[in-house]
Amino acid sequence: MSEESLLKFPCSFPIKMMGRDTPEFRATARMLVERHTGPINDEAINDALSRNGNFVSITITVVALSQEQLDDIYRDVSSHEDVLMAL
Repeated sequence: MSEESLLKFPCSFPIKMMGRDTPEFRATARMLVERHTGPINDEAINDALSRNGNFVSITITVVALSQEQLDDIYRDVSSHEDVLMAL
């Protein structure tokens, strides 16, 4: 079974990134996703600070239109130097 058959598009899909808790990282996370989706509503973005407050996990729920779109998002997110981890 191919990966593409596991999701039916369009669908809501959470993109999760972790990085240092800075205003720059928060803006970068949003920009990296919006590059592929267009403007994102603030309600679609959730964050959680690490226990010591140095790192933040940002989850942006997008309406994914295709597997290719998701692959492109993850390629950009994963390759950005400010993103420590992408899920």
